[in-house]
Amino acid sequence: MAFDYKKEYKEFYMPKGEPSIVKLDRINYIAVRGKGDPNQEDGEYKKAIGLLYAIAFTVKMSYKGSYKIDGYFDYVVPPLEGLWYTQDGEKFTCADKQKLCWISMIRLPDFVKKCDFDWAIEQATAKKNIDFSLVEYFEYDEGLCAQCMHIGSYDDESMTIDKIESFALSHGYEPYFGDGRMHHEIYLSDPRKVSPDKLKTVIRIPIAKK
Repeated sequence: MAFDYKKEYKEFYMPKGEPSIVKLDRINYIAVRGKGDPNQEDGEYKKAIGLLYAIAFTVKMSYKGSYKIDGYFDYVVPPLEGLWYTQDGEKFTCADKQKLCWISMIRLPDFVKKCDFDWAIEQATAKKNIDFSLVEYFEYDEGLCAQCMHIGSYDDESMTIDKIESFALSHGYEPYFGDGRMHHEIYLSDPRKVSPDKLKTVIRIPIAKK
């Protein structure tokens, strides 16, 4: 049976509806950086998602070709994730989407090295005749965070964010966005197939001791 990160690491991908504190080590991703409204038709964000999945599945299906990745095992492509911040350095909010900056990303299995990523870029470029130069091999050391499952529209995340921050403060922590740490979301639902009120999104906020 294919290895499924959501099932094997439930603590990180399937948190409860109440906030909790977790610590994450460095994880490797394929990523695309951009800015602006993620809902814009034919915008940067939606194009980025297409690029990410093309590379993700090139890596996953590599075992069918002549290129062999050392340590490869069958796995389910992990869900889409996103790191979010604002162009002016203000606190993350969904209110003005034009100010948003993002790093859209998909987790890579630990066995995928930079050389394997480079091969996947070359393979996908030749096969699809698409420019994948925006896709990067991205390492993110997330560290200590507070997180919670948000169920509902992306535009209604503020209440869940407030709940996470209040929880962190009550446990002696505070949000900390220094050292390149960012607001993090993991998208467990396909908005094309699920109504907005039932969307499941993991919201994760970096924290530090007060």
